[in-house]
Amino acid sequence: MLQHQLGHSQVATGYLITPWPAVVALMALVAGRLSDRYPPGALCGIGLLMLSAGMLALALLGPSAAEWDIGWRMALCGAGFGFFQSPNLKALMTSAPAHRSGGASGVVATSRLLGQTLGAALVALCFHLNSAEGAYIALWLGCGFALVGALASFMRLAPLGRGAPS
Repeated sequence: MLQHQLGHSQVATGYLITPWPAVVALMALVAGRLSDRYPPGALCGIGLLMLSAGMLALALLGPSAAEWDIGWRMALCGAGFGFFQSPNLKALMTSAPAHRSGGASGVVATSRLLGQTLGAALVALCFHLNSAEGAYIALWLGCGFALVGALASFMRLAPLGRGAPS
């Protein structure tokens, strides 16, 4: 998208996507500290809403977008993902008993690789179905998946069994 639709060089594209991983690293530090005080469902839900908003903003980019306009959108995506990642990993790792921490770590690694693989396959499918607009379709899909994930995260906040007839 940055190269073919917006006309940036390979080097410029590298600089334009840099805010995403840089802000992930910074926001992960903040979210990690917050996860000691707030429930992971709330933090993860907020992070996924931010990620979804960033992907929506990227999907709505016009053909004459300035570099700073791309940069803040990338930073918003990175902030959302960083805000999601640390509390989610902490919740996964602390939910297992200490003697099962190796298994919990394996579940985390498997989940991460499965997500990366399915994400890459979906992006490839988007480009296969429509090479001209594939990046935009992938962004819209990512936005939708992040919204569904936010909903699932917020559902972790609801107490189970409350209001059920006895």
